Amino acid sequence: MRPSEYLRSLADEDWQAATHHVFCKELADGSLPLDKMRYYLVQDYKFVDGFVRLLASMIAHAPTLADSVPAAQFLAVITGPENTYFLRSFDALQISEDAQNAPASPVTTAFQDVMAKAAKSGSYLQMLAVLNVAEWSYLTWATPFNPPDKNLPFWFAEWITLHAGEGFEGVVSYLREQLDQAWDKADEEDKEAAKQLFIEAVSLERQFFDLAYQAQ
Repeated sequence: MRPSEYLRSLADEDWQAATHHVFCKELADGSLPLDKMRYYLVQDYKFVDGFVRLLASMIAHAPTLADSVPAAQFLAVITGPENTYFLRSFDALQISEDAQNAPASPVTTAFQDVMAKAAKSGSYLQMLAVLNVAEWSYLTWATPFNPPDKNLPFWFAEWITLHAGEGFEGVVSYLREQLDQAWDKADEEDKEAAKQLFIEAVSLERQFFDLAYQAQ
């Protein structure tokens, strides 16, 4: 079993719950109430800063230039098309500036803490553990709904296409391969820390969808 698959298996219950969540299913069929989507987008956008810092840290710790290039290219997507998607969605869904600046939920804060912990660890493996959860889980839930229904508004449709398709599959394949290679070179202490970060991040992904679906 690949190390990345082994880590996923340790969090299987939460992984299945997150990647088959009713929030995602309703987003994909267009029935998700807009207040739930508004809440989700506001909270999810709060991840971007921490995610960018984590991804940048991972790039800085990559063993070689060749190892870092795909992550650097992905960083441009996060700070370009994905960031623009959020801003367009805030405008189209009439999410006020005050609403955008709402406090981070406890789950959002906990996930920010996990990303910061991984970024500050100095461990390439630990950074990859959290990045794999964030991107692999999204590929898993979005892929069955891609391509999206042509009648979906862009704030639903583009959230699917940003997280599915050949390009994003390549990102996740790269992140998994990097994790697998780093795992094989890591000592037991590093592996244990990576396991705990992976498991916690998957749990928080599930809690994040739960909380967004409960939003009024």
